[in-house]
Amino acid sequence: MSQDKTTNPFKSRAFSRRAVLRGTGCAMALPWLESVSAVAEPTAADFPKRFGVVFLGCGVNENHWSAEGNGAAMKLSKTLSPLEPIKQKINVVDGLYVKALTNQGIHPAQTGSLLSGVPITKGAIIHSGISIDQMIANHVGQDTPQSSIVLACEQPMTGFHETNFSLAYSSHLSWQTPDSPVPVEVYPAQAWDNLFDNRGSLLNVSVLDRVKDRAQDLSRKISSTDRGKLDEYLTSVREVEKRVELMRKAGQDANETAKAKNTVLAAMDRPNNGLPEDLREHARLMCDIIAIAFQTNKTRVASLIISRDLSAMYYPFLDVKEGHHAASHDNASDNYERIANFHVSQYAYLAKKLDSMKEGSGTVLDNSCLMFMSNMFVGRKHDNSHLPLVLAGGLGGTLKTGRSLNYMNAGDDNRKMCSLYLSLMDRFGIKQDKFGDSSTRLQDI
Repeated sequence: MSQDKTTNPFKSRAFSRRAVLRGTGCAMALPWLESVSAVAEPTAADFPKRFGVVFLGCGVNENHWSAEGNGAAMKLSKTLSPLEPIKQKINVVDGLYVKALTNQGIHPAQTGSLLSGVPITKGAIIHSGISIDQMIANHVGQDTPQSSIVLACEQPMTGFHETNFSLAYSSHLSWQTPDSPVPVEVYPAQAWDNLFDNRGSLLNVSVLDRVKDRAQDLSRKISSTDRGKLDEYLTSVREVEKRVELMRKAGQDANETAKAKNTVLAAMDRPNNGLPEDLREHARLMCDIIAIAFQTNKTRVASLIISRDLSAMYYPFLDVKEGHHAASHDNASDNYERIANFHVSQYAYLAKKLDSMKEGSGTVLDNSCLMFMSNMFVGRKHDNSHLPLVLAGGLGGTLKTGRSLNYMNAGDDNRKMCSLYLSLMDRFGIKQDKFGDSSTRLQDI
């Protein structure tokens, strides 16, 4: 395994004088401001590339998952319709699969190395492979406060599936070593506090209050256009922070309840465990945290599991009575289509939010690759012979967008998910001879 580290996007000209607001116990890198940039007309190459994954467990409704055509003429199916406003900045990719996760059993055996493509093991000792997000994090993470953020809206499971694969495989996408998944953070307040170094007495002090004097001083020195960008950014941070504060209180109360019952939060059902009862608020807040983390260069790598494999999530706001896993066994139903559409909507929300964040002549989305995926296509058959996949963003102009790509008839050797991963890592300056089950790049990507 070799890595080319000659390209360091953080050390670009445009970032060499990026404004940073420093306050008690925290530092906030601000969005790109022309007034403090080292170059008047930066190009896409002057900005860092980001990588993100949004995961839906148990597949989609195959009757409503498709795309045809390219560019403005692209036609999106019902489930993909939330992506209509940004369809020229996405690629809908059909036909890719992870060979090591086929014909091994259902659920955890279909999820355990989704981002690495290596064979997984049964029994008490888990073993997968370093995932692509952590490969990228290891390469670019030295330039950010956190190498990556790994979030989820559902607590991970413990124990074993009937196939004798650990349920850890169903609960984690990101693996930092072949034997160790990255722990997921399910509490928005904790994810936020980690980003801004909120500890001890600082938990009750607004991040903006801690940098207020520096922000006011900077505002007097920058252009009116940049002042508008700064005000918009600070307002968005405060809005997210207010929502985080409400959830922090719920988490603290739940922790006290758990202690009184001599148990732990992870053993309690939501909302008694302090997680939001309404998944809509939970998912949106996690998306907002990722967006701010990318915009402020707190991290360049993020993953979000909205519903894990074997999910126990319920969707009363979608008028679905079954839990997620049970509903997926009737995945061709209108009920499950609404579930899949909801998940795509959260992905679209994050992508559009990144696209609203200006960076030079482009946006944060233009400099990112945000991937939506699941561990199977047809839930009632547990079919993972090909996987639902969408990519949003152009990775600084290195990834052509606005396309529907179908590899189903390309032959098994030419439709490997790991070939896509090799192609994406190339764009981060990570040169691998082989990754997972592939030693070739994905054609046309």
